[in-house]
Amino acid sequence: MAGDTTARVRQLIAESGLTQAEFAAKAGLDAPKMSKSLSGVRRFTSLDLARIADLCGVSVDWLLGVDPVTPATAARTATVPLNSADSAIREAERLAQLRADLAFLGYHQEVPRFEIADASASCVDQGRDLAALATAHAAQEGIALWRCKDLAGAVEAAFGVDVRVHRPVDGFDGLSWSDDHSSLIVVGTSEVPARQRFTIAHELGHLLAGDDQGLHVDADIHDTDHRRKPSEKRANTFAAELLLPAEMLREKTHDITWSPEVFAVLACELWVSPSTLAWKLFNLHLIDKRQCDAFRGLTAWDAARKANAVESLGEWIQQTSRSRIPAPLVRTTFQAYADGKATLRPYANLIGVDTDTLREAISDMREDSPPES
Repeated sequence: MAGDTTARVRQLIAESGLTQAEFAAKAGLDAPKMSKSLSGVRRFTSLDLARIADLCGVSVDWLLGVDPVTPATAARTATVPLNSADSAIREAERLAQLRADLAFLGYHQEVPRFEIADASASCVDQGRDLAALATAHAAQEGIALWRCKDLAGAVEAAFGVDVRVHRPVDGFDGLSWSDDHSSLIVVGTSEVPARQRFTIAHELGHLLAGDDQGLHVDADIHDTDHRRKPSEKRANTFAAELLLPAEMLREKTHDITWSPEVFAVLACELWVSPSTLAWKLFNLHLIDKRQCDAFRGLTAWDAARKANAVESLGEWIQQTSRSRIPAPLVRTTFQAYADGKATLRPYANLIGVDTDTLREAISDMREDSPPES
C-alpha cells in the first residue's frame, strides 16, 4: 500500500512538470519531509495526502491505491435508462468518495443496523417490523418521525444518514447508497412535497434493510413493475408505516366524526397526501370504502384549503423545491478542516463556494462593534 502511494505521488509530480521541491511548496508541504516520504523513510500523513489530493484533483483513495467507491454493477437496479438518473448517481459517488476520504482521516459515519426478527416473513410484514424498530430508535433520540415536515433533517438526526436533495436533469425520485464508509440518500427536488417525503422514507427502508449494498436506484417508486419487487414492497410498507404508524392513527381517530374538513386537517397535520392517508385509514378499517373513495379524491391543494393551511403548503413546496446539502457531512467536513486534518477545499466544494472566497469569509466572520458616535 505504501509503495502504491509513493508511486502515485511520484506520478503526479512528474505529470505536474514541477520539481519535487516546487511540488511540495505548491501543496503546502515541507520539502525535506516530502523527500523522506518518497524515499520510504517517513510515512505520508493524512494531511499530506489530503493536500496532495487537493492540488492534483484526485481522491485520497486513489493515492492509497484503494478501489474506487463506484460499484462495478452500479446500474443493476435501474428500471429505466440510466440517463434519467445520471446526475444523481454522480452526486452519490461524489458524496460517498468524500465520506471515504473522511474515514481515512478518522471521521467515521455512525449508522445503526437493524436485524429483522423473522427473515422468512412476508416482505410486507418485514417492512412493518423494520418500521417499528426504526420508530423506536428515533424515539430514543426524541424524534417522532411522523410529526416531522422536514423528514430529511429528522432522518439525519435520528440515524446519521446523509440526505441530499438534488436537482436532477429530468424526472427522478431517489436512490440509496451504502458501503463500508457511507450511508446516504439522494432524492430529487419536487413540487409535490408528500411524494418527496415518502421517497426519503422509502430509501431509508432500503438502507436499514441492507438492500443492494452499493447503489440502489428508484427512478420512479410508483412504477407498477418496479413496485412488484419484494424489496420494493418492503420499502413501501416501511415508508407507509414510518410516516403513518397504525397505533398513532387509531389513537388520533378514536371516536372521530368524519367529514372532508376533519380528514383534510388530519392530512395536513401528518404531512401526507390525501390519497395516501385515505388508503391507510381504509386498510386499518378506520373508514369505509365510500369514505375512502371520497377522501382520496381530494388533492393536496383541496386539503390545504379545507384545513386553512394554504400558507403552510406553500412553505412546504418552497422547501422541497430547493436543493439541500447533507448537514452531518457539512459538519464533519468542516471539523476535519478545523482539526487541521484536511484542507479547506473539500468543505468549499461541498457547499459550492470558491476556496479563496470561503477562506476570506471565514477570516472575516468576526464582527466588530460599531464605533461610538
